[in-house]
Amino acid sequence: MNPYEVLGIKEGASEEEIRAAYRELVRKYHPDKYQDNPLADLAEEKLQEVNEAYDMLMKNHAGQSQSYSGNGSYNAGGSDYMQARRYIDAGNLAAAENILNRTGDRSAEWFFLKGVIASRKGWYDEAVSNLQTAVNMQPNNVEYNQHLRAIVNQGGMFQNQAAGHGYNSQMNDDFCCKALQCYICADCCCDAF
Repeated sequence: MNPYEVLGIKEGASEEEIRAAYRELVRKYHPDKYQDNPLADLAEEKLQEVNEAYDMLMKNHAGQSQSYSGNGSYNAGGSDYMQARRYIDAGNLAAAENILNRTGDRSAEWFFLKGVIASRKGWYDEAVSNLQTAVNMQPNNVEYNQHLRAIVNQGGMFQNQAAGHGYNSQMNDDFCCKALQCYICADCCCDAF
């Protein structure tokens, strides 16, 4: 069976194209979508084919390039990192985090994946910290740098939006904010009695 055909992509596709196709098919055949459905067995079978095709292509890509991340770090964690990436791509952050927590290797790839998980959870500070550590360990890694820039830019966008809606983090004497804080504290105290 041709793994490219299973994923519905052209031969020689990039890792990003492979991951995107994989994520789309995992969403399509996810078991949660087929609960109490007569097609559940077929969907499970297709999902297994998709996983096998993805593994095959990613192993092939890892063997063709220096490493998954571009400069030798990926192979340090090998299949653990590949499996963690698969779980992240599929949206199973808990499983990805369990794999990383079991891994004794704290390479740049480890910090990168922890940062990606934190960003998917919405934990901005932890994501930036881990991604920055990965970039510091491997400053020439394009993937790490792109993710870090994207997270930092996203944080800046939220600050700008907040400022555009009247919130200014530089104003410590904002009467409305102080009044609201007092109201919330008083409300909490009244509920306690």
